[in-house]
Amino acid sequence: MGRRRSSPVNKLFGWVRRQSMKVKAFLAITTVLCSLAALRLVVKDHNHFFVASEATHVAGTVVLIYKLATQKTCFGLSLKTQELTAIFLAVRTYCSFAMEGNIHTVLDFATLVFTLWVIYMIRFKLKSTYTPELDNLVIYYMVIPCAVLSILIHPNTNHAYVSRILWAFCVYLESVSVLPQLRLIQNAKMVEPFTAHYVFALGVARFLGCAHWMIQVYDTSGKYLFLVGTGHIWLPTALLAEIVQTFVLADFCYYYVKSVMNGQLLVNLVPV
Repeated sequence: MGRRRSSPVNKLFGWVRRQSMKVKAFLAITTVLCSLAALRLVVKDHNHFFVASEATHVAGTVVLIYKLATQKTCFGLSLKTQELTAIFLAVRTYCSFAMEGNIHTVLDFATLVFTLWVIYMIRFKLKSTYTPELDNLVIYYMVIPCAVLSILIHPNTNHAYVSRILWAFCVYLESVSVLPQLRLIQNAKMVEPFTAHYVFALGVARFLGCAHWMIQVYDTSGKYLFLVGTGHIWLPTALLAEIVQTFVLADFCYYYVKSVMNGQLLVNLVPV
């Protein structure tokens, strides 16, 4: 155990923790930029980022299923995040089927089925282990603003008007769907391993999705944001939604990596 605590990785985390907020921000930005540069060089078809993002989400949901099936408890899981996830996945699956009908449709449908199973387990089979007092973020505060924003700002394509609004709605709702889970974790001050793996998977998925947008913007010198026929500010708004969710999850992912490197079973969200 002593060797683990004195490992180079733990020394690095300790050094970062002692730095000022400006230095931490600089290091975080540098790490993100280096990661984006590496992805741009390694992955030639940047559309694969979305496939990898969706596959990572599927893997994270499978982790939840394993937790519920083996431990027979849903403690630490946010039912509201799962319900929000089911809503945007149902909308996106419909839009994907109507507008594209490709591998994205298959992955979204698989994730939707798994998510509905998780909701069923929390609501009925494992209801006694659910903690509604910790899962206290009102979902209407997220659904209604996203619905209004999707009516105001949506893609301007050749598809049906309703489909375009629904597509924008699922993009906006996805960007805030994890907030109830993070609120529950904040209330509990601790998150058990399987839930931590799930949220970390969401963080990785969002980073991959955001990477696609940012690399496309870089490769087109910013012109990608204002492509003809995509709406006045649709693409910049969609990119902003991706960035918001990525940064919302970034803090949790930091504590997750730190805890894993320290060999801890639980992720402690209280800085020490």
